[in-house]
Amino acid sequence: MTCRYVFTTAILAALLTAPSARAQGAGDATGTWLTQAGDARVRVSKCGSGICGVIVGLKDPLDPATGKPQVDDKNPNPALKKRPMIGLPLFSGMHPTGTSKWSGQIYNADDGSTYASNISVTAADTLRVEGCVGALCGGENWTRVGR
Repeated sequence: MTCRYVFTTAILAALLTAPSARAQGAGDATGTWLTQAGDARVRVSKCGSGICGVIVGLKDPLDPATGKPQVDDKNPNPALKKRPMIGLPLFSGMHPTGTSKWSGQIYNADDGSTYASNISVTAADTLRVEGCVGALCGGENWTRVGR
């Protein structure tokens, strides 16, 4: 089982089973965050008036089948299938929707799809990452590991 599979499975499970939570929190989303499953680190930075998120580390950066760095092989665009997972942008179009809240899209590398997403800082070191598949929404909490 690859790290990417675990990471994506955790996000999809949260999307399909967790109730939507919109707890308000004050804080800055920029920094490095560890996913709830602990299998990936994501750096969040300012992008214009919004935020961007990029994978900067994986618990298991190598594909066990090939021994090579994991790539975005589920992407439907053949030109993007060989891009490395480390450095892969996850958030796009994340614009502010309130105090410490953003909305936009999140990319799912396990199926190569992009979903509607909401991000919010719920505590100084907690980032709530939510997404929706149709009318089903859910999410998970990420923990800050660096500024």
